[in-house]
Amino acid sequence: MWLCLPSETRMVQARYTFPRGFLWGTATSSHQVEGNNTNNNWWAWEQEPGRILHGHTSRLACDWWGGRWREDLDRAAETHQNAHRLSIEWSRIQPTPDRWDEDALDRYREILRGVQQRNMTPMVTLHHFTDPLWLAEMGGWENPAAPDYFSHYVTKAVEALQGYANLWITINEPGVLLSEGYLRANFPPAKKDINAAFRVAMNLLRAHVSAYHAIHQVQPTARAGLSHHVRLFHPKKRWFPLDRLAARMFAAGLNETFPHALASGDLRLVHKRARFAEAKGTQDFFGVNYYTTAEIAFNLFKPGDLFGEHSFPPGAELSDTGFLANVPEGMFETLRWARRFGLPIIVTENGVEDAGDALRRRYLLQHLHQLWRAVNFNYPIKGYFHWTLVDNFEWERGWTQRFGLWSLDVDSQARTRRPSADLYASICRENAIDSEAAARYAPEIMDSMFPEE
Repeated sequence: MWLCLPSETRMVQARYTFPRGFLWGTATSSHQVEGNNTNNNWWAWEQEPGRILHGHTSRLACDWWGGRWREDLDRAAETHQNAHRLSIEWSRIQPTPDRWDEDALDRYREILRGVQQRNMTPMVTLHHFTDPLWLAEMGGWENPAAPDYFSHYVTKAVEALQGYANLWITINEPGVLLSEGYLRANFPPAKKDINAAFRVAMNLLRAHVSAYHAIHQVQPTARAGLSHHVRLFHPKKRWFPLDRLAARMFAAGLNETFPHALASGDLRLVHKRARFAEAKGTQDFFGVNYYTTAEIAFNLFKPGDLFGEHSFPPGAELSDTGFLANVPEGMFETLRWARRFGLPIIVTENGVEDAGDALRRRYLLQHLHQLWRAVNFNYPIKGYFHWTLVDNFEWERGWTQRFGLWSLDVDSQARTRRPSADLYASICRENAIDSEAAARYAPEIMDSMFPEE
């Protein structure tokens, strides 16, 4: 709701209030925060020259495996977050195909118990980009046996952890895993093979479906889904048919492949399609990861990029490295798109790289304002997880991007609280965007967020 309050000053006093019971949290992933995940394909990838920007490696990451999860979850709880999304590491739980590591499961029980003890609701991701090294050596997701291996792992993990969580994400951003690993070669195994990509898409879909049923068999009251990366693609010249075509191809490939398959039972990927009826209806909620919007121009000389050239909307404010543009209207458009799947929606990631922490405050307020708009159109949105709690290892971009509410000195492991942590704390505490907090942390956008007339 929108509430205007009496004011003795010229500044409007108001708040945008969210529904009671709304989940407010941050999101993390195991490889990016735990450190020394030496038994997965990403650790091996980092050791290869030229794979990671500036030769960075994850090293200790944020040292969660060494115990610093406690202080970071304290930070989350002290800033009034009532939920936390984290992932567990398959390669720790199943270090070889024929062995389970009970000590690793005990460690994850301890972490999840710590989330609960801090009065936060855990959301657990079972696969966040990394695979056990043994699976990668067997062909990874191209191996027809990969879905069965994943299902066995999921069953083991949920049996062990069911007392501490009932919100599960089977696979994080399968569209990104597919495109970056098998079409663009930015992730392992660094292939550019559309036929391999289709095989992987089918295996990821099978893995999700088998995991979904395994979760419900072990824990009938659980809620399980995927987190879908959504990057909106608009034609650069809306009047030009080839730009419109290129934008549609990108949207279909990155955004639509898995949501469409889970809604209809049809898997479509550019040049191929397959019927997989068992996939239909295997989501209890729809997870959305939205960061930015792009414009696409047709380019005949870029067949490897589906004949499309990316740019950001003119005038959009860019992040530190130019990786993201601040396009908050895209949040509302994304949620409107997600609503058509007829499921409760959870924003499982949203954030921006910003070491100086000026853009992040604007970005956060503006995106949450668009989220509030969607809530007030009665979109069934149940929660929001900001990416991320503390600066972490950002995959092929290494340590060059700082997404945290707390900064991290990688060498000393010292954390420093950014002003955006206090802004987010205010929002979590009040379950609302308050004009007073907005005026304090981002006065430059007050006129647009809280107009006086």
